[in-house]
Amino acid sequence: MTFKIASFFAGAGGLDLGFEQAGFDIVYSNEFDKKITPTLKKNFIHSQIDDRDINKVSKEDIPIVDGIIGGPPCQSWSIAGKGRGLNDSRGQSFLKYIQLIKELKPKFFLAENVKGMLNSRNRESFEFLMSELESVGYNFTYKLMNVADYGVPQTRERVIFVGFSKDINQNFIFPEPTHDYQSGNFVPLKDAIWDLKDTALPAKEKNLSNGDMCKVLNHEYMIGSFSTIFMSRNRVRSWDEPSFTIQAGGRHAPIHPQAPKMVKVGKDHFMFDEKENVKNSLYRRLSVREIARIQTFPDDFEFIYENLTHAYTMIGNAVPVNFGAIIAKKIHQELKM
Repeated sequence: MTFKIASFFAGAGGLDLGFEQAGFDIVYSNEFDKKITPTLKKNFIHSQIDDRDINKVSKEDIPIVDGIIGGPPCQSWSIAGKGRGLNDSRGQSFLKYIQLIKELKPKFFLAENVKGMLNSRNRESFEFLMSELESVGYNFTYKLMNVADYGVPQTRERVIFVGFSKDINQNFIFPEPTHDYQSGNFVPLKDAIWDLKDTALPAKEKNLSNGDMCKVLNHEYMIGSFSTIFMSRNRVRSWDEPSFTIQAGGRHAPIHPQAPKMVKVGKDHFMFDEKENVKNSLYRRLSVREIARIQTFPDDFEFIYENLTHAYTMIGNAVPVNFGAIIAKKIHQELKM
């Protein structure tokens, strides 16, 4: 049996692809960012792609589906951000998502967000969201999960919510980890991107794409200076470690593991090993294709962009494909019970 899915805040489609790999049919995807929708249209040719603001979408616009999935904008909940929670239009997008759950009445829903929403300063907003979810008639649970514990080659903690309609009378149990980052059982960078180390191209001036000049699809990296915040800590993980979290911005992309660890020279102040850097130019950002690999996108998944900044943003915001697929497979199993 094929279950149909509507996806909201779809981004580049990492969660969509994970659910597709688990046997679901993505029939509708909503993404407001016009710089991202060409990537969705390229890779999800059988889905209805809606690029309107979600607040302009009504239930009549959406096909009948069995489940809805999505990651409402997380900046307002972020630990690195200002932690405004629902006191921000982006945080309120979660309320629109809950409204769609209420109106569409799917068999299940999944929502993904940053761990900052569990922060004490967001407690009141978080508890309000929980009460809203309770009111729409779903048995739901949530869990803070590190994707490194599920075979993704990066450390990345996210809160995952899964709910089943009370009509189904099913309580979701999250899948058991396949790895254990804390005990050293993880997928290292060398297993994910070693074969790409010699073929990356620097971006053109103003970080414009090389397009078809890339030897490997999307294998090009952002150029430019590094901010004071970036240089406040080591940004290099070795080949034998998982990557740092892939963030939604090229200026924050981790440094390629070919480089030596950065050297601490003062409080919140690190520098590159200049001797090695001058000799071999080792300190470059991970490329678009490398961060896509770390986010477990397949190599034939093509990202459409003119400027590399847009590529880093859409990939950094994505749910790692393989992580999404593991959760989706568990949901699929429980729907068939």
